[in-house]
Amino acid sequence: MASSASTATPSRHAFDHRVEGMKAPKSDINALILDYLTMEGYPNAAANFSKEANLPPQQETSSIETRQEIQNLIHSGKVETAIEALNDYDPEILDDDKALHFSLLRLQLVELIRSCKAADEDITPALKFATEQLGPRAPTNPQFLEDLERTMALLLFPSDQLEPQIAALLQPSLRREAADSVNKAILERQSKRRESAIRSLVKMRAWAENTAREKGIPLPAQLDIGIHGEEADGGNGAASENGHEPMITT
Repeated sequence: MASSASTATPSRHAFDHRVEGMKAPKSDINALILDYLTMEGYPNAAANFSKEANLPPQQETSSIETRQEIQNLIHSGKVETAIEALNDYDPEILDDDKALHFSLLRLQLVELIRSCKAADEDITPALKFATEQLGPRAPTNPQFLEDLERTMALLLFPSDQLEPQIAALLQPSLRREAADSVNKAILERQSKRRESAIRSLVKMRAWAENTAREKGIPLPAQLDIGIHGEEADGGNGAASENGHEPMITT
């Protein structure tokens, strides 16, 4: 009896067969994982994995721990302490990167405003900080001025009446973006790279897929990137080490 349409096995795309024939060596996969753990700031996971995979460490644990400590401070809203730690590590980073310095100072202002409003306290400290630290820098760059104006709007309205664009400043994503930018800046000083190899590969893969589709090259309707969180992060062990989401690759 012929199989019905609902039970028939769909034919596989020729591209899927080609992918199955391209198996990356385990040593290359292990090197990518170690590079990710090192570059993203997971010192314990990187040290353990390098031993298990019999690979030499890419950086000293103390170097990774420094980046992790600064990122954790930013994630927890302790921006002033993070700036001090970053300057202790390498004062030239913020001296050379004015945009990064301004973004951290703006985040520090956001945290000041958050604490003042949460405790219903005087907003004078926030105004003084904005005037002394951000005011002189804002006119040097149109984006700085726009960011400062948007941040100061937090003082004008109750938190539940803020426009979405303004309310977004109080979301954890602003801390994550700042922590990621600091991590990249430190990495550039340490290794001349701003991100892990796997991030670059994922971006290249997305570019290749888009280019192929634009040129009419036949591909499956959907391509699985092949990275699954439960398998890749070892039970979220790395995620708990520095507060990041597990295996962020885009």
